Amino acid sequence: MGILRRLLWVLAVLWWVPAGAQTGVTDAGSALDTATARLRSVPREVVLDGVVEAVKQSTVSAQISGRIEQINFDVDDYVPRGAVLLRFRDKEERARLEQAQATLNEARARFNQAQADYERIKNIYAKKLVSKSELDKATAQLKSARARLESAQARVKEAREQLDHTVVRAPYSGIVVKRFVEVGETASAGQPLMTGLSLEQLRAVVSVPQEYVDAVRRAGKARVFEASPDLGDIPTGKLTIFPYADPDTHTFRVRIELPDVPRGLYPGMMIKAAFDVGQRKRLLVPRQAVTHRSEVTAVYVVDAKGRVHFRQVRAGRNVAPDLTEVLAGLQAGEKVALDPIRAGVVLKQQWAEAGTLHE
Repeated sequence: MGILRRLLWVLAVLWWVPAGAQTGVTDAGSALDTATARLRSVPREVVLDGVVEAVKQSTVSAQISGRIEQINFDVDDYVPRGAVLLRFRDKEERARLEQAQATLNEARARFNQAQADYERIKNIYAKKLVSKSELDKATAQLKSARARLESAQARVKEAREQLDHTVVRAPYSGIVVKRFVEVGETASAGQPLMTGLSLEQLRAVVSVPQEYVDAVRRAGKARVFEASPDLGDIPTGKLTIFPYADPDTHTFRVRIELPDVPRGLYPGMMIKAAFDVGQRKRLLVPRQAVTHRSEVTAVYVVDAKGRVHFRQVRAGRNVAPDLTEVLAGLQAGEKVALDPIRAGVVLKQQWAEAGTLHE
């Protein structure tokens, strides 16, 4: 270890440790609360990049051909479910519906008259007062009137649907992301009008290399977090693993549901996804034992004689809310102080007693 780094450690500790130390504390570290660094099995994770996408994203297209008279929403506008996005000119559709309705009223009147005539002749025929041919004629007229009524009803239904298609409504609540038409423009059937997506339901999409996909299937879960893990994990739900690999990249597409969407997360953003692919041994210490002094990450080690040593370590991720990985700088079985502040005081007292600075 270089002299310059040793001096940096010393200055960092002296800057932080409170003054007022007393002498005669050679084994004062024995009174500190400590924990033993232990090797434990922890999940082995592979961290991959992913992209957030909306579960509900669709493009609304025209169902009829016509001129657009009104557009109520634009890009970045929030649209409630069922709200009117735009309207087509509907003069011809209304006229067609009125004509179809008039035809239906006439057909219904004829059907009612034909039904009444049939019932009258059927009763007379039962009394042997008319011939069978008269009853057959009334039956045929009733059948014809029923057919005309059903045809008129179908034309009214079709005309009403065409009129309904002049009003385009939002299929779900969301935000408009694209608009393809302007007021006054004539759109044809099938032409895209608007594209929108919902921010209420998001998911992460990750490409998993084929070497990990079997382990991912077995585990059936993943951790998702933004660029910095310190921001905490994003709650996840069901995993959906596509049953085939991309022939070019040899990766499997995995979708991860995000049931509780955090504020500030939008489709298209990059995230990190950590998948459990097995177990591995890692050296763990209580999270509270790890301290940060300037740019140095360290723990206070208490040896068998009760003396305290300030030890630089390389910390990994937080395995649990109260445990941290130590990747380098510490050995299994060594004891670390749980209260870095008290340990720093003891260390300074040791230096004062010795009359010199050392680890």
